[in-house]
Amino acid sequence: MSDDRLVLHGSFTSSSSYKPMLFLALAGLPFSFRTVNLKNGVQKEAAHLALNRYGQVPVLRHRGLTLVMSNVILDYLARTTGHFEPRTEQQRWQAREWLAWENDAITNVARVRHFARFRPDVSQDIVSFFRPQAEAALDFADRSLAGREWLVGEACSIADIGCWGRMVFAHEGGLSIDARPNLAAWRARLMAMPGFALPYDLIPKKDAEIAGR
Repeated sequence: MSDDRLVLHGSFTSSSSYKPMLFLALAGLPFSFRTVNLKNGVQKEAAHLALNRYGQVPVLRHRGLTLVMSNVILDYLARTTGHFEPRTEQQRWQAREWLAWENDAITNVARVRHFARFRPDVSQDIVSFFRPQAEAALDFADRSLAGREWLVGEACSIADIGCWGRMVFAHEGGLSIDARPNLAAWRARLMAMPGFALPYDLIPKKDAEIAGR
């Protein structure tokens, strides 16, 4: 396989995998997908740990580099391909500020979803702890989109892809985007973009070669 081929390792149920995969789909770029079965614990096996010391997904391999952490991968893809990179230097930094905020705040949406859907055996006090933080993050994003179409600049950027990548699963944790009109309108704009797909329609359950467009 060519060293220039983008190879993404990820999982069907992972919001972190969805973010770079959505970037690639919206950009229409060809890439290879390698599935990592989280349910079977493949992420903790030696072969995967050799790629990702943290035992997580996603992993991107490209041009001799191995990158982990979804927002780092989004940063790399924007810099390398030029897609979804804001126009000005100030906006480029703002987009990365949003990615850092997402990792701190929108991650609570993922936590609520994880414990509500995948760990119903644990105390629901855990969900109750994270839910107010998740609601506050969604409220902040909704307010930030008042009078705007995108989080940064005049076009979709890695800020939008990164934040949406976890928000998409909000309903699985009982959280609502529909109740937030600015977020709902922003979601509609994202969904109208060529190449857009929801996670379960986009992420393969097995290894795949994606042709792009």
